[in-house]
Order: sequence, then structure tokens, then C-alpha cells
Amino acid sequence: MGGDSADSQEVAQWDPGFTKQITNVVAPLVKRWFRAEVRGLESFPRTGGALVVSNHSGGMLTPDVFVFSSAFYDTFGYDRPVYTLAHYGVFIGPLSGLLRRLGVIYASRENAAKALRSGAVVLVFPGGDYDAYRPTLRENVIDFDGRTGYVRTAIAAGVPIVPVVSIGAQETQLFVTRGNWLAKRLGLTRARMDILPVSIGFPFGVSVIFPPNMPLPSKVVTEVLEPIDVVAQFGQDPDVKEVDAHVRGVMQEALNGLARQRRFPVLG
Repeated sequence: MGGDSADSQEVAQWDPGFTKQITNVVAPLVKRWFRAEVRGLESFPRTGGALVVSNHSGGMLTPDVFVFSSAFYDTFGYDRPVYTLAHYGVFIGPLSGLLRRLGVIYASRENAAKALRSGAVVLVFPGGDYDAYRPTLRENVIDFDGRTGYVRTAIAAGVPIVPVVSIGAQETQLFVTRGNWLAKRLGLTRARMDILPVSIGFPFGVSVIFPPNMPLPSKVVTEVLEPIDVVAQFGQDPDVKEVDAHVRGVMQEALNGLARQRRFPVLG
């Protein structure tokens, strides 16, 4: 994926008409099933690139992207794309072309920079699978596994970081363990598999990644927080770890607030 021409080609594959068509079909289903609610979009930057940084939830069948992006397009229209950074494994198989037309792009710093410079919104989940498979008992903990590359991406592109937090998707089944120890025991870390998550759900019961259980209709609430102008707040030469700690702190405080408002698991 190296080289500016390759990055330009990948970003250019976003198809607004196709995205609108798919969103109009899939988003209402996702919204009804999860009773999805998105708050705070009124504070989102109206123009220019923005790096949206979110916690990741729900395991393999995460609703995060559709919940946020459909609400964004409902509010701002389809003139400004939302690109989602994704692991290379997502593009293995027949759906690769379809995903790129929807704005899913390979998670490289070059791709992110190209998209941000074009004035687009880029959605990143720094915690990745490590975050998406966190145990349900620790569902309200912001944990990016020490990854701070998103801060460098925002600084290099000169765009604000827009923190986003979501609650509910970690209750779509019972996530028991990430299985770090299991992956290591089986030697999977040599194949760059650091986790082997174990969950319990319907209809298959215990699942070790496969087969994926059907997500329960847990109420998902997503909150968009105030944009963070990194240079204005931390200076011309910001400390990456300090910025990361601030972003995670702001997100943790907001997630704690959502948790206090939640009365019952799944029901919301």
C-alpha cells in the first residue's frame, strides 16, 4: 500500500451514491435492532479534515461504524466522506471492493493523511480487536493497548481529534476473555494473532472467534465529544503520550457518564 499514487487510488474508491444506497438499507436495521442513539454531532467541525477516535465494541459483529457514519451522513449529507481505517485482514476476500466503495480503507498512516488532507472525516479505533473483544465485565474501560499512532496522524495532518465513546455493544453477548494467554499457548502470536477471544451467546453458546453468535439487541448509545485542537492545547511540539493520556481521560470521563445513565444491561 506504499506510495502516494496507491494511497490516492484507494481513497478515491469511495462512492457517495453507493454509500447512500447501502446506508439507506442497512442503517435503519442497525438503528432499530440496537435502538441506536448518537449524541453531540452539533459540535462536530463543519469543514476540513477531522480524526474521529473511538472505543471499539461488539467483537466481530461490531455496530460501531454504521451507527456513527449513518448519523453523520444524516446530519451533514454525502459531500464529505467518512473513511474508516481497517486491518488488512478485512480486505481478504470478495467484499474488498465493496468495502472500499463504502469508505473502508487500509489502516496506514499514508492513507489516513491523504484522506484527512482532502477534508474528509477519518474514523479510527486505536484499540482494534484488543478493544472490541474486551471482557464484558470491563466494558466501560477505555483501553487502546498503548497505541498512540493516531495522535501522530492528527498532528502530521494538522486536524483536530474528535473523541467518540459508545456503550452497549459489549453486552450483545458475554465476552469472557480476550484469550491472550490462549493465543500465546497455541503459538498463534508467531502469526501476528495476539488474542483468541472466548465469548458466550446465542445460538451457538461458547464461541472461540467462530462461529460468531448473533448479537443481542442491546441498546447502543454513542456520544460525540468536543473536538481537541492538539497544537492550540499542547503547543507546536506536543508530547504524544500527554495528548494520548488527555484523549483517553476525556473519553473515560464521558464513558463513565454514559454508564451512570444505563439502568440495565442490554435494555439500556
